[in-house]
Amino acid sequence: MSSLWAIVGATGTGKTALSLDLAEALAASGTPAEIVNADAMQLYRGMDIGTAKLPESERRGIPHHLFDVLEVTEDAAVARYQSETRAVITQIFAHGADAILVGGSGLYVSSVLYDFRFPPRDDALRAELEEELAAQGPAVLYARLRAQDPVTAAKMDPRNGRRIVRALEVLAQGEATHGAALPDEPVPWHPDTRIIGTHVERAALVPRLDERVAQMWRDGLLDEVARLREAGLERGTTAPRAIGYAQALAQLKGEKTEADAIAETQALTRRYARRQVSWFKRYAGLRWVGPGVDAAALADWTA
Repeated sequence: MSSLWAIVGATGTGKTALSLDLAEALAASGTPAEIVNADAMQLYRGMDIGTAKLPESERRGIPHHLFDVLEVTEDAAVARYQSETRAVITQIFAHGADAILVGGSGLYVSSVLYDFRFPPRDDALRAELEEELAAQGPAVLYARLRAQDPVTAAKMDPRNGRRIVRALEVLAQGEATHGAALPDEPVPWHPDTRIIGTHVERAALVPRLDERVAQMWRDGLLDEVARLREAGLERGTTAPRAIGYAQALAQLKGEKTEADAIAETQALTRRYARRQVSWFKRYAGLRWVGPGVDAAALADWTA
């Protein structure tokens, strides 16, 4: 049976490099492996610098899937991602290879690894809620969610209007939300699943993340966002709110100085990294590794 590997962890902890090393180690041991994206923002075509997307020229000839599959005007919906990703993984298994799911978007990772079942959608109801969101802001809708489903509200960012709208949409249909969290007893989707968590101590990670953000601006993030703006970035519902992209947009519009845009992106990135660690540490059977781990030893891991 082919194995499903997952490499998860906070941003800036070396997930991408480890995924390449693991794929090569598996191939050296006789099992080909292919990499599948689990970073919601790397689904977007043209969002490269701000997501630290690995260029094709640096992918070592290893097949990569679900990168650059959305336009910035499209919605990155986790239910759609789940079905498309599982189809890709099934195809990888069909030709005798292992699949390596790599990324730090917790809900996206969980939707693939575990038996997540998403409630139905109601386009008309969602449109009404989105109109309310635009007119009143997320605080009003969040207060409603907190009254109807305090457990879900407590686990959700009060500023994430899109997710608040989705939760209210689900509740209005008489369904239970997934609580923006793992099920109490998550059941693996694939029986041979091996989860690796990359870890860097906070004291070392914070300056690394701050420098990474500053380097993105030096590498031309502002020019990238200007091009994406011409492609309709501001018409999107997900892409323009991405960390770094929202701040670069504000800078382009004269709402922030470059220094303020960088500082805000650094602060949000640090906060996001903390949330990622909190999410993934709940995964049963996860094996944490630090920098310099031997990928060949991981490839010999018996589930």
